[in-house]
Amino acid sequence: MTGAGSTGADGTAADGTGRRRAPVPAPLLALAAMVSVQLGAAVAKTRFDEVGSVGAATLRLVIGALVLALVVRPRVRHWTRAQWLGALGLGLALGGMNVFIYVAFATIPIGVAVTIEFTGPLVLSLAHTRRWRDVGWAVLALAGVVLLGIGPSAVGDLGGVVAAVLAAGCWAAYIVLNRHVGRAVPGIDGLSVSMVVAMLVALPFGAGAAVEGVVGAPVVLLVFAVVAVLSSVLPYALEMSALRRMPTRVFGVLQSAGPAIAALAGLVVLREGLSPLEVVALACVTGASLGVTLSGRRDAARA
Repeated sequence: MTGAGSTGADGTAADGTGRRRAPVPAPLLALAAMVSVQLGAAVAKTRFDEVGSVGAATLRLVIGALVLALVVRPRVRHWTRAQWLGALGLGLALGGMNVFIYVAFATIPIGVAVTIEFTGPLVLSLAHTRRWRDVGWAVLALAGVVLLGIGPSAVGDLGGVVAAVLAAGCWAAYIVLNRHVGRAVPGIDGLSVSMVVAMLVALPFGAGAAVEGVVGAPVVLLVFAVVAVLSSVLPYALEMSALRRMPTRVFGVLQSAGPAIAALAGLVVLREGLSPLEVVALACVTGASLGVTLSGRRDAARA
């Protein structure tokens, strides 16, 4: 039974006439994943009054961890000590990244918080380079961070900026540990276990507020089920599909749009505007990320 259409093994779709429709372009899937993540963050922030920022992070992690564990059903019986330690470290980084960025969201615009958080992987990329021209990209990124530091959001709430910086550090640690766990553990079993660890990290700090908010307004649970899908399940599926059909170079370039997409989500969902200074800062960080990605891939291609 085909109904309106069916999907072929090659990823194309057939309509009722038997003709093949072209698959969705991989870059669009990657962009959709980023939009989904930032939209989920913006939706979560609309419920901070009921559950608080840490309670919101806890609800997202709990629902996401349970869904992923039920779907993946990780086989851990024969794991080695090294595999367990890797998953534990990855879970701590993942939990810290989620909690700190949600704490930042509570007091500064999402676009500013994500721009600061984005410096984590950017600094990690720069730390592994030996190219002198990348010093220019580092200076550009530093200029963006300095502009954010003197912008109205930072002046208004330094604590939110500090939380975003901590989230950036956790994101960099997550990238390093994710590579290690990915090599040590087959499939996505390691990620599934790490999500459970991240959930356990957040529970002592946010469980009380989360339970109180859900009891007071049960619809909050439904909202965060949607947030978990938007921020975890759907982006992962879209990125997996995109990476099967596009070079990692292109994917890395597209990731540089993350701060801009976050700012747009904050504007549309939360009416959070950015000052001209913050827009320039966002452009600096995005441009530095784009430059590092392109120059690094170009050198790899030559080699």
